[in-house]
This record gives sequence, structure tokens and C-alpha cells, in this order.
Amino acid sequence: MHLLVISIGKLKQGPERELAERYRDRFDDIGRKLGFRGLAIHEISESRARDASTRINEEAAAISALIPEKAVVVALDERGSSVDSASFARHIGKWRDESVPHNVFVIGGADGLSPELRRKAKLSIAFGSATWPHQMVRVMLLEQIYRAATILAGHPYHRV
Repeated sequence: MHLLVISIGKLKQGPERELAERYRDRFDDIGRKLGFRGLAIHEISESRARDASTRINEEAAAISALIPEKAVVVALDERGSSVDSASFARHIGKWRDESVPHNVFVIGGADGLSPELRRKAKLSIAFGSATWPHQMVRVMLLEQIYRAATILAGHPYHRV
């Protein structure tokens, strides 16, 4: 299974980008041993439309264009469920074991995700009830993807 993170907004050079790259590299190292075919990140520029509805729709179209056929979509959304790390790992492991070709994680812009993308998602998760900048959400998501791989591998990184 190939993992793909599609994110509105681009990380500039700095600590957030460095941390994101570190977790992606760590995942790549352990992920291959677990049958994952890599983790790609696609950054999409934020819409410059004047109103929120148009911005959401333009960003949704750009995200949707990058979602491969037969992909399982996971939405990062403030309305999503709180999922602990072990459950998150079980979801990813289950989809891998079911031979799902692509697991796509979508992070919307400042106005959130379109209702259509939220409906398309097999799982919708939130990192608590606080509002997080999309740059931080991306770093937290990549850490959780890496953590999921360590849980699936029985690696001691995740301690209960």
C-alpha cells in the first residue's frame, strides 16, 4: 500500500519542514519492511478566492484530482473522531492487509474541507478539540503514521 498526504498550504524551510521530513524518512525506513510502498506528500497552494465557499470548492477540486482510484481516504477534520495511536495503526494495518492500493490523508486549508471530501473519507480524525495550523497538523499526522508503523512492527517507539 502506498501512503499519500495531500495538504493545502506549503511548508516553508524551517523546523516544521525538518520535522515533517524526519518522520517521513523514519516511516520509509520501517515501512518497506512492513509492506508499505512509500509515503508521498503533495502540497497544494491555498486558494486566493475572496469567499470561503469558493476557496473550499477550489481546494477540494485540487485535492480530488490527486486522489487515486480505489484509495481509502482519511480526512483530518476538526469534526472528526479522536483516535488513539493503536487504533490508528489498526486501521492502517487492516487496509494494508486488505490490499488497499492507496491510503490518502487529506488536510484542508484554513476554511476546512468540503462536505464532499468529508463524505468520501472512510475515516475522519481530529487531533483534539483545539484548532491547529495545517503545518502542525501535517507534522502530527506524519508522526502518527510513523508511530503506526512502529506499532505494527512491534518496535518499542510506542510505549503504553
